[in-house]
Amino acid sequence: MSSQTIYIKIDKNVLVHNRNITLGDIAKIECTDVGMLRKIRQKKVYSFQGTHAKKNQFQVFSILKIIQLIHEDYPNADVQNEGEADFIVEYVPRLNPPMGVAYLKTILLCIVIFFGSAFTIMAFNNDVGVSEVFAKFYMQVMGKESSGFTELEVFYSIGIAFGILVFFNHVGRKKITPDPTPLQVEMRKYENDIDTTFIENSSRGGSNIDVG
Repeated sequence: MSSQTIYIKIDKNVLVHNRNITLGDIAKIECTDVGMLRKIRQKKVYSFQGTHAKKNQFQVFSILKIIQLIHEDYPNADVQNEGEADFIVEYVPRLNPPMGVAYLKTILLCIVIFFGSAFTIMAFNNDVGVSEVFAKFYMQVMGKESSGFTELEVFYSIGIAFGILVFFNHVGRKKITPDPTPLQVEMRKYENDIDTTFIENSSRGGSNIDVG
């Protein structure tokens, strides 16, 4: 039993809702011995402490610490790491905020995005002189001066809205194509940069959990 090979995989950022963490909460584990696998999954890894029960907490771990914990019970086991060398465990308590507060935040966010986007589009159009271009183009084609509200402005506005929908790959809750949206791609890049920075800072500051 002790000579079994154990395969373990842990993502860079693991979300948990329980203060007392077991290895099965944060890792994907595979082993041919069912009894050993069950015991390893129940192995206690860490407990988040403190009186701030409603606040998120983070802790950085080294995979070597996880291997050390497994070797406490199975010293001759061959542990193969298929995941990250260092990872973050994020504790997020399960809270049910009032629906009124959630709706209010959503409304305020929509207002900020709407007016911010409108100002950005108007500032861009003013910088590149879209109104003057449309006026000259209308004069050349129609032979008369533009009133400022013509077919060009109407279809340009429709085109902006349609282009935004196509670019962000979303219509309501549905995606136009199965591909990730540009916003999702950028958010994943941002999250990866945040996780990498957090891990490096914890390693330099000595606050990560590693072997001695």
